[in-house]
Amino acid sequence: MEKLIITAALTGSGVFPTMTPYIPITPEQISEEARRSEEAGAAVVHLHARNPKTGEPTPDINVWREIFDLVKKKSNVIICTTTGGALGMTREERIRVVPELKADMASFNCGSMNFGLFQLLDKIKEWKYEWEVEYCKLTKDNAFLNTFGDMEYFCKVMYENGVKPELEIYDVGHLYNAKFMLSKGILKKPIHMQFVMGTLGGIGADINQLVHLKNTADNLFGKDYTWSVIGVGKNEFNIAAAAITMGGHVRVGLEDNIYLRKGVLAKSNAELVERVVRLADDLDRKIATPDEARKILSLKR
Repeated sequence: MEKLIITAALTGSGVFPTMTPYIPITPEQISEEARRSEEAGAAVVHLHARNPKTGEPTPDINVWREIFDLVKKKSNVIICTTTGGALGMTREERIRVVPELKADMASFNCGSMNFGLFQLLDKIKEWKYEWEVEYCKLTKDNAFLNTFGDMEYFCKVMYENGVKPELEIYDVGHLYNAKFMLSKGILKKPIHMQFVMGTLGGIGADINQLVHLKNTADNLFGKDYTWSVIGVGKNEFNIAAAAITMGGHVRVGLEDNIYLRKGVLAKSNAELVERVVRLADDLDRKIATPDEARKILSLKR
């Protein structure tokens, strides 16, 4: 098997300050998490921007630039920026980071879907910020839109700026969307896909479903792709272990899961990365450095 690429998703937009005091918010905190994650074994960091005072997701390009510059200064990691953004952002706000900063990679969401966080309202009774409550409520009646027009536009901007799309696959139908876009020349080979498993509105974080996604991808694309997987929440590490044995790559991080183990909050993204490194070591899979990951992912820079 090729070496294992570990991605650390450092902060996201759907984990709230109320849920954990360890979620990084400011550019300095996010860049420190990137540095520590690389030291722990991560080759890639997936970035979102947040309002440094409240932790609310923001498209502010000045905040983005500060995060980007600090991460580049402190580490050699591959940078993958979000274009999913957050609820309420326009597609222009979501994609703006790509031409402005020209990261190595950017997330490319392969279809529209429901994306529920409203269930947290039944679990959390006291919130730190009012925006968190309103954000959760809005997810009940809003969809995460990625129309074919959006996808074509995002692809065009990414390729024009030398940024590789990372295909986010939330369900089986998204694989067929990717196949269609390849057939029309909107997407270009080689492709890198990430199976996102366990969000409310997408495919479940179940090993049988992971095998189904992988088999479907093989049928559609042959062996001409690389892939990674996210297990959201409590299934993060069993899905990671399955991916390691299947030859895939793994994403972990506080964006996807805030617990190191049941009832124990992870105090950093690095702790989550370290646990995957231990799993890989037990399964005799070597860890890729950032430069090795650049070759595996066919990155130009």
